[in-house]
Amino acid sequence: MKKIITRTLTATALLLAAGQAFALDAPKRTECIAPAKPGGGFDLTCKLIQVSLQETQAIDKPMRVTYMPGGVGAVAYNAIVAQRPAEFGTVVAFSGGSLLNLSQGKFGRYSVDDVKWLAAVGTDYGMIAVRADSPYKTLKDLMEAFKKDPNSVVFGAGASIGSQDWMKTALLAREVGVDPHKMRYVAFEGGGEPVTALLGNHIQAVSGDLSEMVPYLQGDKIRVLAVYSEQRLPGQLADVPTAKEQGYNLVWPIIRGFYVGPKVSDQEYQWWLDTFQKMMATEEFKKQRDLRGLFEFNMTGKELDAYVKNQVTQYREQAKIFGLAK
Repeated sequence: MKKIITRTLTATALLLAAGQAFALDAPKRTECIAPAKPGGGFDLTCKLIQVSLQETQAIDKPMRVTYMPGGVGAVAYNAIVAQRPAEFGTVVAFSGGSLLNLSQGKFGRYSVDDVKWLAAVGTDYGMIAVRADSPYKTLKDLMEAFKKDPNSVVFGAGASIGSQDWMKTALLAREVGVDPHKMRYVAFEGGGEPVTALLGNHIQAVSGDLSEMVPYLQGDKIRVLAVYSEQRLPGQLADVPTAKEQGYNLVWPIIRGFYVGPKVSDQEYQWWLDTFQKMMATEEFKKQRDLRGLFEFNMTGKELDAYVKNQVTQYREQAKIFGLAK
């Protein structure tokens, strides 16, 4: 009997020890890397969880947001994989644009398999916008002027040739029979700069993400000519027509989410998965997501990993059409 009791106590002690080993506290320091200058979609994505994690009390101290511009995520991707692969508290924002660049090999020697894909927190949609006082009142107005004289319209976007903003513009050009490689396209770094250029009348149209335009819609300075969604969006965006309803076959959703370094432990990765899943179910998070013009797209872990890799494959096929990928 004594031996049985002793064995039982030993087993209980082992189970308690195992439970303690798997109980992981939140990282003491948290950081979200936005791979661009302030003001664009990456900044928005980081600010969304910065506020939400604090409001849901998942972390004690506010999350730091760090800006690491370069190559629509390439600099940040390389930094995390090569220099900071095991940082538990660090997450990096990504978007559909990041995946498009990965599909074209623009992240150097690293591929889609070199990080741990963590969570998608929402989806955005591509759009095209002009100044509120622009002579182009509809997408058809803009594209007819562009077709008549491609040099008359200068498009600006927060990314280089071959990026998703370029691809969206190139697909529009192709719709009206203009060679995308002949359009006038100015590449900026981040989503805030092309808006400034548009307001300064240095460019005629911005190709970007709808969420980046939400702060400007109230001021009557910018007119969104079209959103690249299947149907009109709800709420304050209900008056924005889709490209499809105006006769242009272009739909472009933009996933927004996060990844962590490749050497973050499975236990630490699981802490983030649990934290994101709990956070995304709260009303606080949903309110913050809606405020930033994002729409529901909750996906984590293995499901997200499969989705990301499938998207990269699809983007590679699209890029091949324009001679941007092998």
